[in-house]
Amino acid sequence: MYIEEIKKALPQRYPFLFIDRITKINLKDKVIYCYKNVSMNESFFNGHFPKGPIMPGVLILEAMAQAAGILGYAIENDANTYRQNELYLFAGVDKVRFKHSVIPGDRLDLEATLDKKKSYFAQFYCEAKVDDTLACSANILCAKKTLSSI
Repeated sequence: MYIEEIKKALPQRYPFLFIDRITKINLKDKVIYCYKNVSMNESFFNGHFPKGPIMPGVLILEAMAQAAGILGYAIENDANTYRQNELYLFAGVDKVRFKHSVIPGDRLDLEATLDKKKSYFAQFYCEAKVDDTLACSANILCAKKTLSSI
């Protein structure tokens, strides 16, 4: 899934869209694989940190939540058909672990797997890796919302 399809599934836009490509959605195993190319041109590197730029952890979590949101929606619907009035929003995070820095030039590989779903909430186990090295892991909670309730 390329960027134009991703933009149909997520409301975020530059500079807050953190998914560049979805390489695979496996609905049987309820897992998504995608990535973000991390560029020195990212606005957050101007202040975090100019002499040794590191992608902020909260933005790594946001990237994982965006991946989880697309997966949550795809599980309930055709993975290629998105209803513009439904979204899975980042609602919570537990068991966050940062293990490795993400710097300009890295490709941040993202994986989200559905753990459990109940009513309008879904919990995902997510990982972010650089060159097969774990950068971050977390349990992310997403809530299904319609645009009329946002």
